Amino acid sequence: MRAPRPERAYAATADGLIHYAERGRGAPVLLLHQTPRSWDEYRDVLPLLGARYRAIAMDTPGFGASDPPSGPWSIETFASGVLALCDALGLDRVALVGHHTGGVVATEVAARAPGRVSALVLSGVPYVDAERRAKVAARPPIDDVVPRPDGSHLRGLWDNRRSYYPDDRPDLLNRLVRDALNVLDRVEEGHRAVNAYAMEDRIGLVRAPALVMCGELDDFSRPDMAALAERLPGAATELLPGTGVPSADHRPDLFAAAVLRFLDRVL
Repeated sequence: MRAPRPERAYAATADGLIHYAERGRGAPVLLLHQTPRSWDEYRDVLPLLGARYRAIAMDTPGFGASDPPSGPWSIETFASGVLALCDALGLDRVALVGHHTGGVVATEVAARAPGRVSALVLSGVPYVDAERRAKVAARPPIDDVVPRPDGSHLRGLWDNRRSYYPDDRPDLLNRLVRDALNVLDRVEEGHRAVNAYAMEDRIGLVRAPALVMCGELDDFSRPDMAALAERLPGAATELLPGTGVPSADHRPDLFAAAVLRFLDRVL
């Protein structure tokens, strides 16, 4: 029998409407997605976490069905959206789970409001310091494409990500392309926000117990696991076997199990 669909709703904030989905009851766990995804990245993770916690997956402002930020897109702006949703839902303390861009946003939230973050899970998160910023400054765009009358830009979105996704799961790429089309005119801004973020100045302010995890096939972020863990004293680490960048939607069972083991221990 198919699991019940998550409840979906909008929260009104000073900066606009924020869309989210949730399942379960108990201590709140807020999930933050990568660029250019939406809450849908955690569609199959929500019921697994929701069996023991109140699992909430939000659309970062500007992505999915959430209103865009009123100012420039940045990690700091996205973090303000996270705290605005927590305020709107009456969440004084929350565990944060962030994947790729979502993990960088989670880091900023935990640094800015340490008293409001009960636990921190960073999945596939790069360590963004001056060396990395210089390294990626000349890197080609990840998702940016030019819309064309013949629709060939759709193939461009697909091909840009194809190497990161398993060959036998075109459905996962379908979901990513759908989300990317929703922010096509600003699809690269989430990546730029990550690469502009001074993580080295902020990560030392994090006080929550942390788990640093990554898909073993994620060559983009896996090399940074040690650097992240080193800067989060006492952080646990875990590799998810047989998966890479799309670990949350490719292997929701492994992803949720790792998060649950950690949360059950620290909360």
